[in-house]
Amino acid sequence: MSYARFAIYYIPPDGPLADFGAAWLGWDVLKGCAVPQCDLPGLHDITMTPRKYGFHGTLKPPFRLRDGLTQVDLGQAVAGLAAQVAPAICDGLQLSRIGRFLALTPVGPVDGLTRVAGDCVRALDRFRAPASAAELDRRRQAGLTPRQEANLTTWGYPYVMDDFRFHMTLSGQLTPEALPQWESTLRDRLPTLPAPFALNEIALCGAGDDGRFALIHRYPLTGSSSASARAMV
Repeated sequence: MSYARFAIYYIPPDGPLADFGAAWLGWDVLKGCAVPQCDLPGLHDITMTPRKYGFHGTLKPPFRLRDGLTQVDLGQAVAGLAAQVAPAICDGLQLSRIGRFLALTPVGPVDGLTRVAGDCVRALDRFRAPASAAELDRRRQAGLTPRQEANLTTWGYPYVMDDFRFHMTLSGQLTPEALPQWESTLRDRLPTLPAPFALNEIALCGAGDDGRFALIHRYPLTGSSSASARAMV
């Protein structure tokens, strides 16, 4: 299959959490197909934005391939990166409000998760086609801090490096009235969340012209803490 964009995600392994995420969003990123969505009035509408990405945690945001590079080149680079980067662990995951949307977020220290994401952004940036002026302008409409503006111009996305916050999105923007209602619904339906939570593999994913992401390949993180991709050249 031909892909228009790629991303590096964390995708939960096969099991209750992955199954729940697929059914909640109505899209199975592991299989790359639509699945029956939980039968809840309004759920289709509030998950419209995250649906096309699938249930995941972003490590390197979506990007187009730079001219002259191929998916094979990218896959080889991701494999090499995964062999050098150490896994990360935190105390667990919890349901949280992030502004006006709902997501799973880490519990406890997040330095390891931030390290893995930063390594993915740095090591694979040579594969990223430069963002267009229109894309940059769209990002700036959110009102960026100076550090986020620097991230945008350097890495093509404002919320990376020190502004990275690992999360697994479960809704789009909700009204103040709807937010607590959907939060309660999720708490009732979520499976037991991992505690601790281990980020021990990364996933190369791709989106076709329809914008919907699907897993291409998983790569276990097998490096040591002293072999961070920060040392890669």
